[in-house]
Amino acid sequence: MSTEPGTEARHAEIPKAETPQAKAPRWYLYVIETAAGALYTGITTDVDRRLAEHRAGRGAKALRGKGPLTLRHHEPVGDHGTALRREAEIKRLTAARKRAWLRQRTEGASV
Repeated sequence: MSTEPGTEARHAEIPKAETPQAKAPRWYLYVIETAAGALYTGITTDVDRRLAEHRAGRGAKALRGKGPLTLRHHEPVGDHGTALRREAEIKRLTAARKRAWLRQRTEGASV
């Protein structure tokens, strides 16, 4: 029972089906404050990595040269679609409403 040469390589290239145990990444909403006090809202699967990217100038153009940058808030929000909707909702807030939203979360976290 011989196999055709190269058959093993062809079989190895076939991607395996995702297992039911495979988890989708957890998405987070985050808010960063610039040195001038502007608030930036974004989403990511890794808050620490994303903040480091922003600080290194590899993140959003809106934050480049605006440092130092301070992470003001982050929270898990579920899947990617949910994260996108939540981000859009927060970005629609006025600056004053966004600050009130942040205060509400930081006061609730410290109690």
